Amino acid sequence: MNSEGYNRHREGLTTSHHDWSMVQVGKLVENQTVVKIDANSSVEDACEVLLKHGISSAPVYDAQRNTYTGMFDYSDMMSYILLSLKKMEVPAEDQTIGMRDLIERTSSSQNVPVRLASDLSGKDPFCTVMSETRLGAVVNDFSTGIHRVAVMDPAGNLVGILSQSYTLNYLVSHLNEFPQLQPVMEQTIEQLGLSGSKVLSVSGNAQVLEALMIMSKHSVTSLAVLDDQGVLLGNISMTDIQHIMKDLRTSWLWFNCFKFVSSIRRKRGVETGEDQYPVLDVTLKSTFGYTIAKLQATKVHRLWIVNDMGLVVGVVSLTDVFRVLSTLIDS
Repeated sequence: MNSEGYNRHREGLTTSHHDWSMVQVGKLVENQTVVKIDANSSVEDACEVLLKHGISSAPVYDAQRNTYTGMFDYSDMMSYILLSLKKMEVPAEDQTIGMRDLIERTSSSQNVPVRLASDLSGKDPFCTVMSETRLGAVVNDFSTGIHRVAVMDPAGNLVGILSQSYTLNYLVSHLNEFPQLQPVMEQTIEQLGLSGSKVLSVSGNAQVLEALMIMSKHSVTSLAVLDDQGVLLGNISMTDIQHIMKDLRTSWLWFNCFKFVSSIRRKRGVETGEDQYPVLDVTLKSTFGYTIAKLQATKVHRLWIVNDMGLVVGVVSLTDVFRVLSTLIDS
């Protein structure tokens, strides 16, 4: 292929619409309404914004400086809770001026503006891409553990937030347009080598606070809740923080994990009609297509791999999914 033909392909000028990796990311967020959080809002009010809109993160906007200062998500909320309860230690050399300010405020029960808690967990920095960026490039980013990117137009305006989940929904709903994805959909988790991930879990008898501390320590967004024999009882995830924040005084933090998970399931069933006992597991023989369809349907970020005895032997995360997809991109 001559250089002119190569360049035209890379710019997406002659690419078939069936080439999923060449779709411009601006297309995925073109009808999205961006929810922003005022940088001077309290952490509690910021959490309410996430709850109200049913989202797990939002950009923090400083109107005075006319700039976005970061992202705020439930991981930051968890870090804030642990700092407030003095259950999280941050070495002095790792403390920024803002973090020291936050620690001082929580120690004296002062109001904490969300700008201080934004990106507190260090898990999801504010990453930006241009709207004309190809989807394949973002999938490569997602395969490294980045969970979301802010999509900017040529004028520097934020036009949408593209997350791992949002991207997966797009690919699943347009799968019939991307025939080159069909072969991998029929392969099993075992064939794709997705069975080796370490399982992080917590006992159903452990306190919710202990689960949060484990998630924070290992930088994960969910844990398997197991019984004494290692059988999967449920899942405790970062988004469950919303229920904890509703009342820290009589907090769920002191409940055991099984009671907490069971209560959340019942609550969701009453409020939304969702399945109170969603099955969050797959097996080594589950196909990749089945696995991503289940991730999409259950709206979780990871599924637990169980054996014939119901014992958890592995985990498949959204990052694992994008790691597989990234290998299909023609670089």
